[in-house]
Amino acid sequence: MKRFDDAGVAAVFKAYPPGLRARLVALRELVFDTASRTEGVGRLSEALKWGQPSYLTTESGSGTTVRIDRLKNGDDGYAIYFHCQSGLVDQFRELYPDTFTYEGNRAIVFDAKDRLPVRPLGHCIGLALTHHLRKKTLRKRTGSKKT
Repeated sequence: MKRFDDAGVAAVFKAYPPGLRARLVALRELVFDTASRTEGVGRLSEALKWGQPSYLTTESGSGTTVRIDRLKNGDDGYAIYFHCQSGLVDQFRELYPDTFTYEGNRAIVFDAKDRLPVRPLGHCIGLALTHHLRKKTLRKRTGSKKT
């Protein structure tokens, strides 16, 4: 397991119930692993945003922030959150209509008893971590300016 560099993030993980913590640690590891295997992402920063463990592409600026946390309703659910105005969750829904359970335009949600679909989820995480990079490339190709 990757070491926590942020004491606040470590404290949030420590406070999760053990079974849910194991699921969220696995999701955290998938985020870091995906970042390390995805060209252009660079090293991630881990911090708390809105009280949630968050993963930022501060080194490269290649993507949007990815957050993970337990669901607020107190059950064994957890989620990975994306910027709601990025269009990413709509894109994931098109790519994987039957693979995930979605929460509006901001999250993919999981039940702690379910198996994590690692390959498609890694693809979605990679798309989030390269979101700005892909938008920039598209603007260059089309000659449009940033709005």
